This record gives sequence, structure tokens and C-alpha cells, in this order.
Amino acid sequence: MRKLLVELAYNGAGFHGWQFQKNACSVAQTVQDGLEAVLKSRVPVTGCSRTDAGVHANQFYFHTVTQATIPCEKLVYALNAALPDTIAAKSCREVEESFHARYSVQWKRYLYRIHNHPVKDPFAQGLCLRYPRRLDEQLLNQAAQDFVGTHDFSAFCAAGGKEMESNVRTIYSASVTRKGDQVYFAVEGNGFLYNMVRIMVGTLLEISEKTIAPDSIPEIIASLDRSRAGRTAPAQGLYLDHVEYGGELPGETEKNK
Repeated sequence: MRKLLVELAYNGAGFHGWQFQKNACSVAQTVQDGLEAVLKSRVPVTGCSRTDAGVHANQFYFHTVTQATIPCEKLVYALNAALPDTIAAKSCREVEESFHARYSVQWKRYLYRIHNHPVKDPFAQGLCLRYPRRLDEQLLNQAAQDFVGTHDFSAFCAAGGKEMESNVRTIYSASVTRKGDQVYFAVEGNGFLYNMVRIMVGTLLEISEKTIAPDSIPEIIASLDRSRAGRTAPAQGLYLDHVEYGGELPGETEKNK
């Protein structure tokens, strides 16, 4: 038996998230169907993370176990031929039996994209949040620094998520930047709660709208009260951007490219 780790990227607009759904199309089911077409047998797929309906991934991994002897590079080629254009297989490698696509993750980076212009962009439909009012990225970047550190993020966790033993997570970095009409919120951490990044973005938007004070994030975190944080931003702006297994500190993978 071989354990394979496959890297994906996908446009999540037409899917109900990564995880399997009884009555809806998911990325996991679509990938499993593609693998079955290639390997001629139904194999399990275990993802590195859960993503909600409409959420995208610039980088996503899953592992599977198979008796097939197909070389990794040929599997990538064949899987791309079997998958829809909204999902791309980017790489494949064999891993140790003890490796786990989810539990072996060291840290992740999420990216949230905002089209910040009064005029809508028809080519960005479903790929970012349209926010017509001008955002002050410097103000929001300063506020976002209060997310950094090890905290109980219960105030930034939506109801309905999987029960967790602890809501304590470590955020290594958070930033808000602008490139033309695009505003980006990037956050790196050792783990994230249900809708955590989307609630962070919603809180920053309400800071921009002056319904939440710019210096109130530490108080919101300390309250452990979801009602104190901002709204949950829509799914279409969110991307799982990077998944790190090697243990490098955030940013080192970019420096070494």
C-alpha cells in the first residue's frame, strides 16, 4: 500500500465546501470520483482542512491510500484530465504511513480578498467580496495586529462548528494591504476555528464603519463573547492560501523560493 499526498487548488464557488455532503456537491466527492476514474477503484480522501461552501483554495492537500503503482507525476496528469476545470491537481508525493494531511499541518495562511470600488467587477464575481465604500487599509492593518498572539478566540467562533477541546489558537501574523482596488487580509496561525477568519474580516469591516472601535479587538477577545465581534463576512472572499508541513516559521517558505 502507498500513502499519497496530493496538492490541489480549487475555485469553491460551485461547491458546498471540501467535506462530503449527503445532498450537495463537494470538492472531496468530486476529487474522489476523479481518483476512481484514474485508479479504477474507490479510495478514501482525507483533507488538510474543512472549507465552507463558496470558499476557495490556492493550496490544499489531501492524502489517500492505494495499491495502484501509477507514478506520482502521471497521477497528477491523469487526475487533472478527470477533474472539472474548477479543480487543479498541482503535485503528488509519497509520504510515510504515519503522515496525516490534517494532523501533520504545522501552520496555515488564509487570505481574504475585497474588491474595494463603487463599480462592480464582473470578472471577480464569486471570487472576492465587493465593498463599495473606501477602506482605510492602514487603520485596519493597525487594528489587525491585535489578533497576533496566543488567545482564546471563542469570540471569533461561529455556532454550529465542530466541538473543540480548546478554542485557544496562536496567530503568527495578520495584515491588511492594498493593491489598486483590491484589499487583502492575510492571517497565519497554527489553527483556526469555525468561521474565525470571516469573523475577523467582518470585525475589521465594522471598524471601518465605525460601529466597532479600532482599539477594541483585545477587549472582544477577552470577552469570549461572539456577540461582541463583528459580522461573518461572506464566503466568496476567503482562500486557504498556504498549508505548511515542514515546520518553517511563517514567511520562510516565501524567502526561500
